[in-house]
Formats: sequence, C-alpha cells, structure tokens
Amino acid sequence: MGTLFYGSQGTPIDIDDRALSHVKVVIISKLRRGEAFTLSLQHQGGGGRSTVWLSPAVPLRFEFDEPERPALNGRWLEELAESASLLGGITLVPERIGSE
Repeated sequence: MGTLFYGSQGTPIDIDDRALSHVKVVIISKLRRGEAFTLSLQHQGGGGRSTVWLSPAVPLRFEFDEPERPALNGRWLEELAESASLLGGITLVPERIGSE
C-alpha cells in the first residue's frame, strides 16, 4: 500500500502501490504544466470517497511500499489523463487489462 502525503501538514492518503505509480505520472504531468485539478478516490474498504484539490502550490510526497517500480499500463495512464482534463478531475478508476 502506497501513500500520497498531501498539503503542508502531510495528510496521508493510502493508495495501492500500482495505482499510485500511475496516478503519480498523471499528477506530475499536470503540475509541471502549472495546472490545478482534483483527485477523487474511493476509501479503502468501500466506505465513502474523497476529493482533494491539487495545485503546484500544494506540497505532495509519494511513498511506495514496494521497492521496485511496476511496469506502467499505457491504457490506464491514458484513461487517468483523460479524466484529469475533465471538470471532475482525476478519478481513480480500476485498471483494465487486455482488450476490455
């Protein structure tokens, strides 16, 4: 389980390592362009959801439990990047594998 630390207080947001690796790529891409946006995700165990506002001015830190970087799924990255450009921001959708 990875953790995204958000804001000056370092509020922890737990996200699966593999998902966090993909979300990190999209977040960094958006922030490099100076874009602000939201990130929405379901709470672990299905108990609700959260949305956070991300902007270049907000401190972020990514921590991963796994020492190795996973191979990235280009299709999943595209889906996350497309959602980042919509009004609702990045929505962490499940990874689809194959020709689904």
